[in-house]
Amino acid sequence: MKLTRGHVMHYPQLKLYRLLALMLLALNAGLSLAASPTPASRLEYQDLELVSASISSFLQKQSIGYPGKVTVSAGAIDPNLKLAACPDLQVFLPAGSRAWGKTSVGVRCLRPKPWTIYAQATVSVAAQYLVAAAPLAQGRVVSAEDFIFENGDLTQLPAGVFTDPAQAIGRTVTISIVAGTVLRQEMLKLPLAVLQGQTVMVKTIGQGFTVSVEGQAMANAMDGQVLRVKLSSGQVVTGIARNGGQVEVGF
Repeated sequence: MKLTRGHVMHYPQLKLYRLLALMLLALNAGLSLAASPTPASRLEYQDLELVSASISSFLQKQSIGYPGKVTVSAGAIDPNLKLAACPDLQVFLPAGSRAWGKTSVGVRCLRPKPWTIYAQATVSVAAQYLVAAAPLAQGRVVSAEDFIFENGDLTQLPAGVFTDPAQAIGRTVTISIVAGTVLRQEMLKLPLAVLQGQTVMVKTIGQGFTVSVEGQAMANAMDGQVLRVKLSSGQVVTGIARNGGQVEVGF
């Protein structure tokens, strides 16, 4: 309503205009609040799916070199967990844990607000392994005809199973084995490379030279084991036993 000179607004009209003005101010304030982000925005909290993805990626790297096909499954993280957003997640294996079977994995953040959580995960390794094809008597030297392959999750089997025939062929059976037994390292021992009292060739290899002398082995040893040898001079040296009655001594 336009006021002209001499026009007098009555009290009820003035009250109505003031009420309308207050309503417009309240409406503008509400629109401003709606356009602004709330202080407790979800962006302030860590994305838990990113935490799970980081765990899976970490375990995949830890399991590089495993035989067969590796499958990693990160356990569920409590969706109600509120963690400060972290720009640099650090995943680690707690003491006593390893990337094998059911395991525990730690995730920590150092800044801006430090926190650490632990989650469960599973690492499965599908591969072939060796099984006795027939009963194997103690003292038998294993050949390619003595085993067959089976498929399974290696993490569900005892430690020390054989996955490569070359690992088992030529070893000696230490205990009687029934058919169908999963072959393990403790059941098959490597043949002796050197026998106690055997005359061996001790080789010392240096830069541009090799010195060889004879000596007497003071114990039995398999290839790669440490062995003490007594030389003809009476001196005792320590070296690495090798097949063929040889012992390597570092210079």
